[in-house]
Amino acid sequence: METKEWYFEYEIQVNRPGLLGDISSLLGMLSINIVTINGVDEGRRGMLLYAEDQRNIERFESILLTMDTIKVIKLREPKLRDRLAVRHGRYIQRDADEKNTFRFVRDELGLLVDFMAELFKQEGHKLIGIRGMPRVGKTESIVASSVCANKRWLFVSSTLLKQTIRSQLIEDEYNNDNLFILDGIVSTRRANERHWQLVREIMRLNAVKVIEHPDVFVQNTEYKLDDFDYIIELRNNPEEEITYEAVEQNGRFSDSDFGSFDF
Repeated sequence: METKEWYFEYEIQVNRPGLLGDISSLLGMLSINIVTINGVDEGRRGMLLYAEDQRNIERFESILLTMDTIKVIKLREPKLRDRLAVRHGRYIQRDADEKNTFRFVRDELGLLVDFMAELFKQEGHKLIGIRGMPRVGKTESIVASSVCANKRWLFVSSTLLKQTIRSQLIEDEYNNDNLFILDGIVSTRRANERHWQLVREIMRLNAVKVIEHPDVFVQNTEYKLDDFDYIIELRNNPEEEITYEAVEQNGRFSDSDFGSFDF
């Protein structure tokens, strides 16, 4: 039979010595292997498991339901958030109303980079928006994630070093394995029609596109927030409000002291 991966998460009801050992022994008797184990929340543990026979997983679950020392939270095929929770020891915060919106703070840049890298590795079209105030680490996180995912990144518009506005690509850059990065504010403020024609061409590619400031982008294009597969919010602290008023006042996205690139 084909070996299958499972995610098991439980909440400790009675924290007695030897509890983890008992669960590990039970898994061993059922020929279920533990791949990774970690605490994923206060009082909770998560495990990635390998099992050759799904019936053993079903037997495992039926035995767990008779135990009063733990409460089964999840026993399923692992999702991306499950894998990252076991890897980093915490769950990514997701918006309760908008299930495709994920929140991070600057202290979680490692988790954010890992999360985006996993998204970038997936094949096919993917449109990702990232919100955040200036200098919070949006562009740097995107580039770091691209490196982790072994993707070549291309700035279509950006303010990382200089304001960059591209109106054409060279032939080998039209590649579905490339990752395209676009700053919604820069494109809106400075771009000409040739740039927007290029943006539309890129949006039709079966590749990953990451757009900083997606709210500004959709206000000035035919695209909608519903077109985004994921929205990521990055803050300096959990209470920080993401607003564009300060950007308007200080001219952060106007022509910088270093000039600009148009090509």
